[in-house]
Amino acid sequence: MSDVNLSAFIWSVADLLRGDYKQSEYGKVILPFTVLRRLDCVLEPTKASVLGELATREKAGLNPEPFLLRKSGQLFYNTSPLDLKKLMGDQDHVGENLRAYMHAFSPAVRDIFERFEFHTQIDRLAKSGLLYLVTEKFATIDLHPEVVSNAQMGAVFEELIRKFSELSNETAGEHFTPREVIRLMVNLLFIEDDAALTKPGIVRHIYDPTAGTGGMLSVAGEHLSSLNPDARLVMYGQELNPESYAICKADMLIKGQDIGNIIFGNTLSNDGLSGKHFDYMLSNPPFGVEWKKIEKEVRREADQMGFNGRFGPGLPRVSDGSLLFLLHLISKMRPAVDGGSRFGIVLNGSPLFTGGAGSGESEIRRYVLENDLVEAIIGLPTDMFYNTGISTYVWIVTNRKPDARKGKVQLIDASSFWQKMRKSLGSKRKELSPTHIEEITRLFGRFEEATHDGVPISRIFKNEDFGYRTITVDRPERDPNGNVVLGTKSKGKGKPSPDSALRDTENVSLSEDVEAYFKREVLPHAPDAWIDDEKTKVGYEIPFNRHFYVFKPPRPLSEIDADLKVVTDRIVTMISGLTA
Repeated sequence: MSDVNLSAFIWSVADLLRGDYKQSEYGKVILPFTVLRRLDCVLEPTKASVLGELATREKAGLNPEPFLLRKSGQLFYNTSPLDLKKLMGDQDHVGENLRAYMHAFSPAVRDIFERFEFHTQIDRLAKSGLLYLVTEKFATIDLHPEVVSNAQMGAVFEELIRKFSELSNETAGEHFTPREVIRLMVNLLFIEDDAALTKPGIVRHIYDPTAGTGGMLSVAGEHLSSLNPDARLVMYGQELNPESYAICKADMLIKGQDIGNIIFGNTLSNDGLSGKHFDYMLSNPPFGVEWKKIEKEVRREADQMGFNGRFGPGLPRVSDGSLLFLLHLISKMRPAVDGGSRFGIVLNGSPLFTGGAGSGESEIRRYVLENDLVEAIIGLPTDMFYNTGISTYVWIVTNRKPDARKGKVQLIDASSFWQKMRKSLGSKRKELSPTHIEEITRLFGRFEEATHDGVPISRIFKNEDFGYRTITVDRPERDPNGNVVLGTKSKGKGKPSPDSALRDTENVSLSEDVEAYFKREVLPHAPDAWIDDEKTKVGYEIPFNRHFYVFKPPRPLSEIDADLKVVTDRIVTMISGLTA
């Protein structure tokens, strides 16, 4: 059965649900049932052997689990004599038997159905008189691996996830990243390693700390398969939303991944993969979400562990935790001596420039730039995501830069690379075409400055170009007669007392000498001023849009006057028509 027909068949269950369920709720029934039937089919050939092994090991008083896994030939098993087809033979007890069947799965699989809250749906379907009909529909579809491969099943499952995300697009953006954005990120992640990734038997590890429904991991797997069918990408992830976690875990299970690598919980307050490091990472953390609920745990780690923990460089303001995810990913990088890592993260504009010198945000930027970790930042078009129309940026971060990129950062303005969608989905009105993805990937791969129609779209900077010193400029306090007031205490004794009302600050680029700047820009206007060196701070910001701004001179005044005359003449004509 083709992917399209299979997807359509499963989707046809929605016809049974219509009226009793809202469209946005269809996934709560169809997704877990799809998973259940797939597992049902996968385990069917070894069912009898597993049950026989169970009896033997229990009789011997041994823990049967490792033996059952070996007999099933999978990373999971089921110890019930029932399957979906047998359930159909007892119409009066479908709900009871279905629960017993699910409970007989190995713990990791049971967890999936619990996170789906599938028991609630069984009750609801039973009350609506739909449970037998829906179960029967799934029991008749053939999802055996020899009929539907892991790759096909994964594609079908992802298609269903997409459809349900679109139907409930008021929340889709929280747990679902647009497919074309993921493809772009994966391209950028793998482009410099294409040669290495084509080696026979290559194994790589990839991680998403905000896994959602697993889309980023899946696209990365597809990409590596297209480069090298013999390559193996081991996937890891953590997800906070129970239903998204269940979908991700189910998707990984269907694709033959070890679902023990998919963790439930809050990545920032409770890292479920502590001590693990990865070759590649991808993340689309929530934009501008406060972290007040987990502030105590995060600050405790920062205070107690410092740079031995995740948050040593600094903490952003509580109103936006985006940069915490950046630091978390950096902590998961494989050391450069062991091959290093590369990751891509989607952030809004705030992490580029929010916070002055000495602030948590600036200190985090300072850390990643002074340690030469930022490879590129790509500005995407607005209206690209389901739950926001704001500007977004993909950061590519690595501790194994090619020689040509060392000490440098590439900025790519891809805000004009988009096509209008045929149908808007929530806030998403624009999309990247395959051609746009190829062009952005090419700009990144070439690592050179470029323009389009005279407008810059790729620029290359030194890391220190984004750094500056904030200097504090003081001027003396004067008495009513205009005389300078001198200090009388400690270090300030005999020296001019600063007037706090006249105090000012100036930002001086790291590439410029502070004294030279002070003499040129300050002393000509305030000859009595001085710098309070103790207050000098180093800061970093990345004013992305400023670097791509192209001045457009205003039109000649004569043209503007001519346009105004046309408009005023039209108004006069309209008024005269009304009074005639």
